[in-house]
Amino acid sequence: MKKQSIIAVLGLPGSGKSVVIEYLMKKYAWPKIYFGDVTFDEMRRLKLEINEKNERKVREGLRKKHGDLVYVERVAEKISKLNAEPVILLESMYSWAEYLFLKKKFGEKFQTIAVYASPGKRYGRLAKRKVRPLNLKEAESRDYSQIENLQQAGPIAMADYLLINDSTKKELYSKIEKIFNL
Repeated sequence: MKKQSIIAVLGLPGSGKSVVIEYLMKKYAWPKIYFGDVTFDEMRRLKLEINEKNERKVREGLRKKHGDLVYVERVAEKISKLNAEPVILLESMYSWAEYLFLKKKFGEKFQTIAVYASPGKRYGRLAKRKVRPLNLKEAESRDYSQIENLQQAGPIAMADYLLINDSTKKELYSKIEKIFNL
């Protein structure tokens, strides 16, 4: 992994993206930019209560007013403000259009890590998670939606690095260290 990198951690729900990001943030104190914060920033600006109804209204409103790339454009502005950081992590970059935008803007500085786990493993994790658990039908529906509507498979297929997350967290951490040669 090169220094001064912008690293998007990719994967379908339950693959372990958050586990990878939390590990890297804790161990190396690398900052994270969360795409969803664009919604929350706008909600704070508008003094709206944070709830699902307002989140959806703001998400859809931002895209309607500013176009489909509004999230990645605002994330790119946040990246520019952190130009002294050797590594910046990106969470929740999903679409092919966002991938292409960042690849064009940041070139070789932009890298991706795809975290993969089989649907069975992911669905089991999603059913057990404490925040926003999903049953089998909901998890499968979310996968299809993210693949079809957000074109999430493209960035995953083009990832610079692949982490297979089919075992323990300890094994996943070891795989992360191998990517970074640390």
